[in-house]
Amino acid sequence: MPDQTTPHTGPQQPPAHNPFEAFPPPEPLKVVVADDNPVVRAGLTALLSGRADITVVAEAADGRQAYEAAVQHRPDVVLLDVRMPGVDGISALPYLVQIAPVVMLTYSRESEIVQEALRRGAGGYLVHGEFTADQLVAAVRDIKEGRAHFTPTAAGALLAQLRQGQGAGGGVSLPEGLGQADASAYGNAARVSTYVNPEHAAPPGNLAPPRPPVATISSENLSQMQPDVGQSSSGWTSGRPAAPDRSRFQLSTREAEIMDHIASGMNNQQIAATCFISEKTVKNHINRIFAKLHSTSRSEAAAKWLGTAPGSGRGLG
Repeated sequence: MPDQTTPHTGPQQPPAHNPFEAFPPPEPLKVVVADDNPVVRAGLTALLSGRADITVVAEAADGRQAYEAAVQHRPDVVLLDVRMPGVDGISALPYLVQIAPVVMLTYSRESEIVQEALRRGAGGYLVHGEFTADQLVAAVRDIKEGRAHFTPTAAGALLAQLRQGQGAGGGVSLPEGLGQADASAYGNAARVSTYVNPEHAAPPGNLAPPRPPVATISSENLSQMQPDVGQSSSGWTSGRPAAPDRSRFQLSTREAEIMDHIASGMNNQQIAATCFISEKTVKNHINRIFAKLHSTSRSEAAAKWLGTAPGSGRGLG
C-alpha cells in the first residue's frame, strides 16, 4: 500500500471541524405593519426591511387585515395603529395579542387610549415624532424578547395611571368611540391580554376559534366591530365628563389627526414632519378644518375640539 505521508507535511489530516457550522444564523424577525396611511406603511416597511435581522411579511390598512395577516404569516411582532377605518386598532388588539406581541405605533397620544391599549395586551406604545429610526428597530427586537418600550407620552400616561392607583383590569373612558364593540361583538374577549403560542391560535386561512382558554375569534365577531371612529357617548362615565362629541364636525381621519396636533400645540412645521406631508398640505387641511369648526383661529378651533369653548359643554352639540 502506498505511503500516505510526505517528507514535508506528514500524514494528511481531515479538515478541522468548524464549531459554528452547527448554529446557522437565526431567521429574521417577521413583522406585520398595520396603518391606514399608505405612506407611513411604505416608510416603515422600507426602514425595517433594511435591517438584516428583520423582514416585513405583510402590510395592513385596518384591524381586520392585520388579524388576517397575523393568522397567515405568524409574525414575531405586529406594529399597530390606533385610528383606522373599519376595525380600529384598539378593537383588534385583544385578538392580535393572542397570535403575536403587539406594539402600538400611532399618532394618538391621549392617556386614556394609552392605558386601554396596555390593558388589552399591547407590549409597547410608540408615538410618532417621539422616537428615532434606531429606537424603533430596537423596540421591535426587544418586544419579541418581552421587553416593553414606551415613548415619553406613553410613559407619562402609564405613570399617571399608577399614581391614580388604577388596577390593570380597570376600564377607562375612551375618546372617539374607540374599542366600543367589545361589549356586543366579543363579550369578555377584550380583557384577554395574554400572549399565547401561535400554535394554539387559528391555523392560517381559517378563522376558527383557538383552543381554550383563549377567547373565541371569528370573522363574524370582527365584522361586528364599530367602523365609525368619530362616535362618542355623551354624559358622565365613572365620575368624569365624557369626551366631547366630535362627530358633528365631520372631519376626515387626516383632518382629525391634524386637529389633535393643533390642540396639542404643534405648529405647521411640526405637524408636517410628524405626518410626513408638506406644510402646504397642512395649511390646506387647516383651512378645511376651520371651515368645518366655524373657527377663525387655532385657539378657537382647539377649544371647540376639546370641548372647552365657552357655552359648548362637553359631549354637547
